[in-house]
Amino acid sequence: MNLGRNAPCPCGSGKKYKRCCMDSVSKLHAEMLDDVDQVVAMSSNLTLDELNVVIQKRTGERNNRPNPDFCGLSPTQMSNWLYAPFNELAWVTICTPEVLSTSPVMRYLTLILDEAMQNDGSFKATSRGNLPVKVVKQASDFLPEFAVSQFERHISISEFAGSNEDKFNALHYTRILAESAGIIYRRSNRYHVKKAAQKQYQSQGISVFFKPMLEAATKKYNWGYLDSWEHDIDLRTFWLFMLWRLQTHASVERLIDEVATAFPDLLLACLPDDDYTPIQQLSTLIKLRFIERFLQYWGFITIDPKRLLAQEHVLRKVQLQPLLTQTFEFNTQN
Repeated sequence: MNLGRNAPCPCGSGKKYKRCCMDSVSKLHAEMLDDVDQVVAMSSNLTLDELNVVIQKRTGERNNRPNPDFCGLSPTQMSNWLYAPFNELAWVTICTPEVLSTSPVMRYLTLILDEAMQNDGSFKATSRGNLPVKVVKQASDFLPEFAVSQFERHISISEFAGSNEDKFNALHYTRILAESAGIIYRRSNRYHVKKAAQKQYQSQGISVFFKPMLEAATKKYNWGYLDSWEHDIDLRTFWLFMLWRLQTHASVERLIDEVATAFPDLLLACLPDDDYTPIQQLSTLIKLRFIERFLQYWGFITIDPKRLLAQEHVLRKVQLQPLLTQTFEFNTQN
């Protein structure tokens, strides 16, 4: 059923549909149509060109007006965060921290590069095409140095340690990112560091790869790669909005509500499930793909893995790490 924007809202509130349950994008479209109707009614003698000028001005004003469903961002700001190339993002400054040793991803990348540089730029992969056991063991030994070690778990279920790359998700993730970022490649069952990357590393150190790796993580890497959820929901599109909100209040539950309000179509994209409601499915994907296997892998936050206490769900709150505020500085004021 297609409801007109001025029809009574089917929720029974008594309000017009456009003033009640219509989603944000449809509301903006409806408001623009109302503007056109108003301009035509008040200025019926305008030429088509004059009408277009007035409409463009009204549209520009509306697109730059804070939207409460977007937590105060304007549609123009939100559009930039959703669709702009990495190097054209506005209202945020992305810096490279001076010290990257607290980031698991960057420590693992340093280990991979050092292993190659000690062997003329390459090293042998395993028969399965993975990183050698020597590198895996050295990477596992880093765990006590990371903030996430406060939640240290047995190696069989740890994301930050393992007996081989297949059982060491954070290290495997790093290797995939390094390939996506064009830093390393595999040929003839050996991992090679590209010549240009070797020169960069020798002259500028590991920091030169921080932004290329971050861009690969947010623009190229498939966030569903490490899990078995059959959902075609690409949360990468919303990564900067989610990061901004989490940096603001550090509440997982509040973040999920804000995402569902700003992007209600995500709930419609969730598959029918007898055990999980759409909001529960979206919650699981945000926690797993964005919080645990993006922000925590990078060392931006930590989160207690405990989900139940005395059979009750635990409200999970993230701990923001210094690396997060050192990397992202938001300026969202209009």
